[in-house]
Amino acid sequence: MNQAPSHPPVVSDRVREALAVSLRGCDELIPKDEWVKKLVKSEATGKPLRIKLGLDPTAPDIHIGHTVVLNKMRQLQDLGHTVIFLIGDFTSMIGDPSGRNSTRPPLTAEQIKVNAETYYKQASLVLDPAKTEIRYNSEWSDPLGARGMIQLASRYTVARMMERNDFHDRFKAGQSISVHEFLYPLMQGYDSVALHSDLELGGTDQKFNLLVGRQLQTEYGQEPQCILTMPLLEGLDGVEKMSKSKNNYIGISEEPNTMFAKVLSISDVLMWRWYTLLSFKSEAEIATLKAEVDSGCNPKDAKVALAKEITARFHSAAGADAAEQDFINRSKGGVPDEIAEICLPLGEGGAAVGIGALLKSAGLAASSGEGNRLIDGGGVRIDGNVVSDKGLKLGAGIYVLQVGKRKFARVTLA
Repeated sequence: MNQAPSHPPVVSDRVREALAVSLRGCDELIPKDEWVKKLVKSEATGKPLRIKLGLDPTAPDIHIGHTVVLNKMRQLQDLGHTVIFLIGDFTSMIGDPSGRNSTRPPLTAEQIKVNAETYYKQASLVLDPAKTEIRYNSEWSDPLGARGMIQLASRYTVARMMERNDFHDRFKAGQSISVHEFLYPLMQGYDSVALHSDLELGGTDQKFNLLVGRQLQTEYGQEPQCILTMPLLEGLDGVEKMSKSKNNYIGISEEPNTMFAKVLSISDVLMWRWYTLLSFKSEAEIATLKAEVDSGCNPKDAKVALAKEITARFHSAAGADAAEQDFINRSKGGVPDEIAEICLPLGEGGAAVGIGALLKSAGLAASSGEGNRLIDGGGVRIDGNVVSDKGLKLGAGIYVLQVGKRKFARVTLA
């Protein structure tokens, strides 16, 4: 007997909107048709979908690159779905091998506890705390025990595990792979089983782990989750992914003036990508802004708006206003309308830069020594103020440097 052909679900305007929100800025939505079916079912039943994001507390704080997936969570949260902020206190003790060419040292319980204390507090600056479910994967991972771990491991093959790029490459290169590293994707996948997740979010580097969760849910008789991966955010340099080790990041706990100045330091091209991934403005609003810039408006105005939005999110609207005023104050006073715009790195580990070296790097002096001699002669100004201290060091921020009456540069240190 022939089965009647299946028909695609009837999609309402509300579901179309939810799909558009899901797809905004994302790298992949796997599989898209299943996600549409989940959205249709949720609308029909009135039952919110369960959307999961897991983060291992591997560092004491996070930067705005980490908030790309948090922003997506907030967008879906605003549509009425349940978001689960999962702190991987158990998986942190294994160590995520994603993207590694060597075994990642596991964290101690003490390190995990210290780091986890700040994670949710910082994530709450993006998510709505009143509508967020906070969980720790030790809740179900610790009780699993040795017997449960063996049973879980029986549900996934070594062959599938070796399809993972980092494992495959390390094995081919003769580099060691510890058995406990195989447990990481299994345990992360088991989180989805424990939480009955409908959608799991992650960076593009987490795709394999998220797919393991999907397969394990099927093994345990659950409807498999869909997967939404977000791209890794480029840092201030516009090239490398945002990273503290590359010193191209904005920490979400940085001072408002510093945060504002760092956003203003990014290129006009990178600004639009940041708008897509970091802003809560609608795509229509962003398109209008871009059209205004394309028609001749100053891109700096759009960048200031982005800087104020990001600074206000992690501080306050008043803090963002004050940061903007600080920037204006630094920029005024006898400065030509057209001056060189230069972005320079801070010292190693984010160290402040000496004024002599800064004058040399900005092309305003032939050497640090010449810069010091110019200071001795009273010929150097920063933001309109005469510099008299040759030992002056400048941290992150935007500064208008002036040498004599004719040499100017607006320097962003980041």
